Amino acid sequence: MTQSDAPHLVLVDGSGFIFRAFHALPPMTSPHGVPVNAVYGFTNMLARLLREHVGTHLAVVFDAGRHTFRSDIYPQYKAHRPEPPEDLRPQFGLIRDATQAFNVPGIELQGWEADDLIASYATAVRKMGGTCTIISSDKDLMQLIGPGVCMLDPIKQTPIGLPEVEKKFGVLPEKVVDVQALMGDSTDNVPGVPGIGPKTASALINEFGTLEAVLAAAPEMKKSKRRDMLIEHADAARLSRQLVELACDVPLPMPVEELGVRELDKPVLADWLEDMGFGSVLKRLGMGHPSGAHAHRAAHAMVQASVKGAAAPDAAPAAAGPSEAATAAMAAAYGPYETVRTAEALQKWVSAAQEAGLCAVDTETDGLDPLHANMVGLSLATAPGKACYVPLRHEGTLEEPAGEQLTADAALDIMRPLLTDESVLKVFQNAKFDLLVFDRAGLDFSTIGPVDDTMLISYAQSAGLHGQGMDELSTLHLGHSPISYDSVTGTGRNRIPFAQVPVGRATQYAAEDADVTLRLWHVLHPTLRTNQALALYEQIERPLSPVLAAMEKAGIAVDRAELGRLSEDFAARMAVMEKDIYETAGREFNVGSPRQLGEILFDEMGLKGGKRGKAGAWSTDSSVLQDLADQGHALPEKVLAWRQLAKLKSTYTDALLRQTTTEDRVHTSFQMAITTTGRLSSNEPNLQNIPIRTEEGGRIRQAFIAPKGKKLVSADYSQIELRLLADVANIPALREAFALGQDIHARTASEVFGVPLEGMDALTRRRAKAINFGIIYGISAFGLGRQLGIPAGEARSYIDAYFARYPGIRDYMERMREEARLHGYVLTPFGRRCYVPGIQEKSAARRQYAERQAINAPLQGGAADIIKRAMVRLPRALKDAGLSARMLLQVHDELLFEADEAEAEAVAALAREVMEAAATLSVPLVVETGIGRNWAEAH
Repeated sequence: MTQSDAPHLVLVDGSGFIFRAFHALPPMTSPHGVPVNAVYGFTNMLARLLREHVGTHLAVVFDAGRHTFRSDIYPQYKAHRPEPPEDLRPQFGLIRDATQAFNVPGIELQGWEADDLIASYATAVRKMGGTCTIISSDKDLMQLIGPGVCMLDPIKQTPIGLPEVEKKFGVLPEKVVDVQALMGDSTDNVPGVPGIGPKTASALINEFGTLEAVLAAAPEMKKSKRRDMLIEHADAARLSRQLVELACDVPLPMPVEELGVRELDKPVLADWLEDMGFGSVLKRLGMGHPSGAHAHRAAHAMVQASVKGAAAPDAAPAAAGPSEAATAAMAAAYGPYETVRTAEALQKWVSAAQEAGLCAVDTETDGLDPLHANMVGLSLATAPGKACYVPLRHEGTLEEPAGEQLTADAALDIMRPLLTDESVLKVFQNAKFDLLVFDRAGLDFSTIGPVDDTMLISYAQSAGLHGQGMDELSTLHLGHSPISYDSVTGTGRNRIPFAQVPVGRATQYAAEDADVTLRLWHVLHPTLRTNQALALYEQIERPLSPVLAAMEKAGIAVDRAELGRLSEDFAARMAVMEKDIYETAGREFNVGSPRQLGEILFDEMGLKGGKRGKAGAWSTDSSVLQDLADQGHALPEKVLAWRQLAKLKSTYTDALLRQTTTEDRVHTSFQMAITTTGRLSSNEPNLQNIPIRTEEGGRIRQAFIAPKGKKLVSADYSQIELRLLADVANIPALREAFALGQDIHARTASEVFGVPLEGMDALTRRRAKAINFGIIYGISAFGLGRQLGIPAGEARSYIDAYFARYPGIRDYMERMREEARLHGYVLTPFGRRCYVPGIQEKSAARRQYAERQAINAPLQGGAADIIKRAMVRLPRALKDAGLSARMLLQVHDELLFEADEAEAEAVAALAREVMEAAATLSVPLVVETGIGRNWAEAH
């Protein structure tokens, strides 16, 4: 047989997929009222496999029954497994029907498990000089991986090879059965050796080589409980090896030669798919749409997801087609949930999660800062309605003792194989928080994966439409109001720490969180594709989460002494300013009191333009004071200056001193799902609002420093929103200016005001700059006039001249207003939906504000998408380049790195290269870099 004639056999683990699909997909029914969620998942998988596989031969392998040769040598083998769920039983036959409809051989043999048949076919093909791909994520099949045999996860479509096996078991495939024999398997009732977990088992096999060698060495080991268990349970370990080792010599029901890939019988397949109501599969296979009575029944059998509160037609994210949108049919009851108190009970949940290939995880903590909070408990959900809570640090009372609890370390040891299992998808709500909680507890968050985040799945397709908190999403998409945190812990002075919540009550609250998260995933994940947000989520939002977690964990060094000096200086200057304010006002008063200031301005000084609030007090917010200052009144102008300094002192110098950790670093928290445009925000402390152009802002930046032997590297996109405007509005003159590297504001001034570029005065350029940036934010003639200190009429003439020279910009603005009115949202150049809820407001002021949002959102959101794309790529780029630098901060268009002095130049060059390549526009992206001992110097 030549190399080209060698068969490539693709084997589908049909039995394994049935259970995984059943637990992973929500309830669905066919037009005949029969449960079909597992059938639907199997059908989709088989259709994709036939479209994409590279094999020459193909078969689906099933279990023929429960009784096998293993039952004869150990009657308890799998005996504890419950009967299949009622909704799953009718689907076994339907999945065999699906295999037949697709004209694929279905193979089973009484007395043997599907895994044994797969092992025997793989062995036979390898002997023929061919190769075998096993479509399964079953850990028991991993012992077969080696030359000529590989595995492919059927749901995530990720390969499973030697690295994945070694990561899961700590050994190569040929040693997997020895590790399994020692650790046992509670899922299949394989006894193993009590007290021997995955890490210990792999360590023993790596040290001694084989199971028999371990057992032979046990009597000579140092006295310990582990030694005693190995001696006492040696026979159980040998029996376990017999149970877990796959048979490779089973008589093949069909010769390999008869498994060649067959042509589809399209009429037969189409009839079956139509009968099942799988219209979407028909469509994907290019075989038409369901019609007639079948289609009518299918449309009524499936439940469409809905989103409430749309601001305008099409304002809500689109639901998927009937079959996919059945994810909304979550009929399972919410609870009761299980309290897990022992290692054995937790292991059962972990095994169930691994079997399902999908679970939701949530943590409960004693604080809101994940870098300092302790885990009080954790919850796990494996299917809608199936969830548990593991209390770890509950204190209990005399009336309600906490009862038996696992230690955090013990629970983490049991959870670690699940959390790090590449074949199991872990779903979180706000994953970044939980990743950092696990990291603090002792599990490096970078080893946890793969991860999905329901908050970000929702945010990627509904930014600005509603909040992204779990309670709100649950009410919106599931029609269920979860137990509130306040109802469990109390409010105000009566609030108790979560560790003091009775375990029973904590279980219902915390397990429900995991349950709701899993249900939300089932509802929202399919809509990523229908709302064209899948790439945005998969390529930007999801991979950004661990990047931001690493940045938060790293923090940034600060100079405490400099912060102290700044705080004292600001206090002294404020005292001087207060005396000046008193003289202007004619008396002393509390400058920080809005009520007292309002009385002085409007009652005593009689200034015009005051507005009273609902409580009757005069309003003295910044807009009121700015209006008065623009009219030439001295007191409001001086109070504004005092307020700015007071804010810098309280928000930064004082707050940073409080928030600095023992290693003299501050750790901000990045909020990923707050803004309408996709921009990140930060808090505790907010490092994105430090004034850029003021002397005080510069001095605050000086307090952010590089440790000894390090430098800070700043990389900042130059005029990125203007470049996006030139691109999306298709303005030839602006495109040319950016392409030639010209001063864009001088070029604008030349184009609009008809003055030559050479010798342009600073005032003319400043006016053009104010228009350029003002247009992005929908500035009015009044606003531009105030900014430039000119009458509104003159400012209007500037804006008119601007639009006359750049009519494409006016067209772009009107197009965005119309899109927002029509759909309720606008799109960034990268497909992010930015919802504009106020676009249909009757109030002209509110509607015009929404229109300004619609104009700016694609530009600000596009800039956010670009820098996020760069942030996702930079950690890998730095590692591949052999650079040890780490990213510390993102401030809108700027990234800040900490690098070894010797590597600073290389880091700056690499950051520029990656950031400028993050997107391809019709104008070049330009990144400016700087290096310094502190942030001000680098920026």
